[in-house]
Amino acid sequence: MSGKVYVIHDNPSWLPPFRAAFDAEGVPLEEWLLTEGAIDLSSEPPEGVFWSRLSASAHTRDRALSKDYGRAVLRWLSAWGRTVINGADVLELEVSKVAQHVALQHAGIEVARTVAVLGTDGIVERAAEFGAPFISKHNQGGKGLGVRRWDSVDEFAAWVDGPDFEPSPDGITLLQELLVAKAPFITRAEFVAGSLVYAVRVDTSAGSFELCPAEACALPGADGVEPEPMFRRRDDVDPELVDRYLAFLAAEGIGIAGIEFIETRDGRTVTYDVNTNTNYNPDVEATAPRSGPREIARWLGSLLPQEVVGARG
Repeated sequence: MSGKVYVIHDNPSWLPPFRAAFDAEGVPLEEWLLTEGAIDLSSEPPEGVFWSRLSASAHTRDRALSKDYGRAVLRWLSAWGRTVINGADVLELEVSKVAQHVALQHAGIEVARTVAVLGTDGIVERAAEFGAPFISKHNQGGKGLGVRRWDSVDEFAAWVDGPDFEPSPDGITLLQELLVAKAPFITRAEFVAGSLVYAVRVDTSAGSFELCPAEACALPGADGVEPEPMFRRRDDVDPELVDRYLAFLAAEGIGIAGIEFIETRDGRTVTYDVNTNTNYNPDVEATAPRSGPREIARWLGSLLPQEVVGARG
């Protein structure tokens, strides 16, 4: 093999920390931005390693077609036998919380009670069967968007029938039990190449229930008072849970991921999201013994012929 690492993505603003890490490791990186383009399906892809960072939230940036174009690109690469990290099957997990839910459940990992509803016909009746309080969310989500808490079925019914109803991009709405944390935080565990890099403790004391561990979800302090850090490294994640996650990732062919879970007031550890294009958080990176972007660069660089990889930083 010759070539470089090709990162397939839909959001350039997420790439600077990874460009810096690849430069530091001497690993050649080229971006394939899937916002427009064409594939000659009779042509052979370039040699190299292909890494997909396609996102379920592309539609929020007016790039709704990136998902489907990504499906085409990843299948084309696979048909030619190229090495693809987080390939076509993983993209289906990224863009469907139903797919994540059933895969996690099959792996013996506890998930929230969930009902998936297509369209709006019958959705209020299903909510009534489910019972309040509950949350609704988009099957294809991202950034905590589309997540709402409902303390009564009547309020939910009025929303569904009103002008503010937000359909999921794929038309599937999830009704899900409201998870109440025993302490006001959730955890996101970051994995690269079959190893836990670090876990991030995300403060939710501001009252958020979207459970969104992205920097964009951080809230400013009130009255000019600097808030407590929203993101901190967490070093006490249960090793048995980590082992279950590693087995799940291996079974699903996921090379790079962030898995989010919540420890509930009733003593459960419930996993609710699998991200295959993980967030970069400078606060955690500054204190972690291992860097997520550097670990990715080292791993993908090791899959290239060493003559194309420069001196390690």
